[in-house]
Amino acid sequence: MPGFATIAAVPRPQAAPPAFDVLGVRVDAVQIPEMIRRLEQWIAEGPRGRYVTLTNVHAIMEAQAEPAFKQVLNQAASVCPDGMPLVWMGRRFGYAMPRRVYGPDLFWDFCRATERQGYSHFFYGGGPGIAQRLASELKARFPGVRVAGCYSPPFRPLSAEEDAAVVRMINAAAPDLLWVGLGCPKQEFWMHQHAGRLRVPVMLGVGQAFDIYAGSLRQAPRWMRERGLEWLFRLCLEPRRLGKRYLLYNSWFVATLGWQWLFPSRSRTA
Repeated sequence: MPGFATIAAVPRPQAAPPAFDVLGVRVDAVQIPEMIRRLEQWIAEGPRGRYVTLTNVHAIMEAQAEPAFKQVLNQAASVCPDGMPLVWMGRRFGYAMPRRVYGPDLFWDFCRATERQGYSHFFYGGGPGIAQRLASELKARFPGVRVAGCYSPPFRPLSAEEDAAVVRMINAAAPDLLWVGLGCPKQEFWMHQHAGRLRVPVMLGVGQAFDIYAGSLRQAPRWMRERGLEWLFRLCLEPRRLGKRYLLYNSWFVATLGWQWLFPSRSRTA
């Protein structure tokens, strides 16, 4: 597990959306259009060490096993409900949440909605060449989008010198948004650890969005994604790698959530 460095909690904006508690993790009752507006607001305000997590059952259960990771999630500027079970919980708490804030959709919808704004994007993560392929696909689809840079780190911890060089590279590129695709929980730890060092308005951990739009990962059909069945699609594709995550964590999630489901009024945080 990545190391954990304590930093000051990122202040939430005064107009922060209502939120609800899921096993000790604050989840914002937001939808993609609202998140696009918030991202533009944060870009206008400039660098303040913000990061956004796209959170699902896997992340919630990782937070139960690792208290430091729960702190990382709760210190985010926004914790978006990326999994349908979190959307169902939000509805149980009385919030109007028609859809989840699916990371790949948030990424694509933001680029489409703001193409004329000319925001610059930096892509950090993915396997060799994935970030570059993602950037090329994005530019082909949205010519007005600016790519500030791409970097695919090696599959090992960076040395202090290498990490410092990455920080200098990103700061020199001065992107409006830094998209991080390292997978959960690595990308969330990375954003937390670098929040005070990177001069970017906002970082977003979008995981598999890199591979999906680079063409290296099949995406579940929309009807499965909208009905909370994406896990089954991915499990069928990668049973050995994802079996423990989905079968163990999903069962653990259901077993520990009964109290909050029975008494939702006690889990509203705002």
